[in-house]
Amino acid sequence: METTKCVIISSNKESQLELQLPKNHTRDVHILSLAFLLIFLAYGAAQNLQSTLNTEENLGTTSLGILYLSFTFFSVFASLVVRILGSKNALIIGTSGYWFYVAANLKPSWYTLVPASLYLGFCASIIWVGQGTYLTSTARSYAADNNLHEGAIIGDFNGEFWALFALHQVIGNLITFALLRNNQVGSIKGTTLLFVVFLSVMTFGAILMCFLRKRSSNKTREYKNLGTDIDASESSSLKSLCRSLKSSFSDANMLLIIPLIAYSGLQAAFVWAEFTKYVVTPAIGVSGVGIAMAAYGAFDGICSLTAGRLTSGLKSITLIVSVGAFGQAIVLILLLLDFSIAKGLLGTSYIIFMAALLGVGDGILATQLSVLLAILFKHDTEGAFAQLKIWQSATIAMVFFLAPHISFQTFVVIMLVSLCLTLCSFLWLTIKVGKTPSSSTGE
Repeated sequence: METTKCVIISSNKESQLELQLPKNHTRDVHILSLAFLLIFLAYGAAQNLQSTLNTEENLGTTSLGILYLSFTFFSVFASLVVRILGSKNALIIGTSGYWFYVAANLKPSWYTLVPASLYLGFCASIIWVGQGTYLTSTARSYAADNNLHEGAIIGDFNGEFWALFALHQVIGNLITFALLRNNQVGSIKGTTLLFVVFLSVMTFGAILMCFLRKRSSNKTREYKNLGTDIDASESSSLKSLCRSLKSSFSDANMLLIIPLIAYSGLQAAFVWAEFTKYVVTPAIGVSGVGIAMAAYGAFDGICSLTAGRLTSGLKSITLIVSVGAFGQAIVLILLLLDFSIAKGLLGTSYIIFMAALLGVGDGILATQLSVLLAILFKHDTEGAFAQLKIWQSATIAMVFFLAPHISFQTFVVIMLVSLCLTLCSFLWLTIKVGKTPSSSTGE
């Protein structure tokens, strides 16, 4: 009787806590978004500087290639790790990799940057799967508690997150410009101060993560509802992981989404590695890279927020993704035709215009891919977001290793062909899912 009474009391306490949860849903989204902004404004700026600061034996670009290869490898196991740790713990642990990577830049060498890159690959895999899982479960819980449209809430929450996240390009580049102005890029004093500031900002972001409320994924809720011991269920998680990966590769919907995922990584790496080097720098100089990337980040954020607000289901996702693809196609065609404008205010405006269009495309892809995966893969959220990072990071790693060996014009052709094939695959997916009566698309 005493045991039963304790269980009832414990159950009542959990029920009371669950009743309080709706008040904290939006708070958690705000905290998560702000924490990622603080962490990635430092990491993003450090990443942009690698090819400029660490040029000896291509240490900077090689370390980034190693980082994304590690990211790809660990993403295979990320869903398993996140299930065991829980999404909140995965987010907190994941921040440590970014902190150590930026710290390694205080004394950059093969003995500091390479190990930091390998560790960051692991941390990046779990922090991004944790982010997708946490944000999706928060949106679903909020929609259920308030009897709201799930697809719209997932779109709203992702719109806010990706809008704030995109600002890391603006703020990080402005901080870099302020601390490294007057041609101090090679100055030890200037770069040391920059990375110390970044580490301070990242520490605050990591502390913010600790204030997130714990949330359970669909799998964990299923185990609780069935009365299953979660620890016992995780003892066979490796087999579950293998089945999850096998089902992902045999799932027609996932196979049709993979080209879009891969292209999202390709276009992001194109901006970091090629656009700034071969388009921005020759036209408006090294100092103009910060201005162009700030414009890229600003339009990325605005578009993320707007796209999130306009998203309600598969039909809206199809229209929004098509608009983003059209914008990026315009930029690629202009680059392929080698169309340029004379230097000066007009020339600078033209470069910023192209950077803005690329930012619009990135904002749309980031927001809509997250919503699309959340809608189509409700029963394996962690696995779906792991697939997202596997293909994105693999594509980015490939770009860092192969870009130095092919011409810029060849790269642009590859981008344009990839965009066309990706759009065809995506439209095929929307037609296929739209014709399936049993499919839940959030419309």
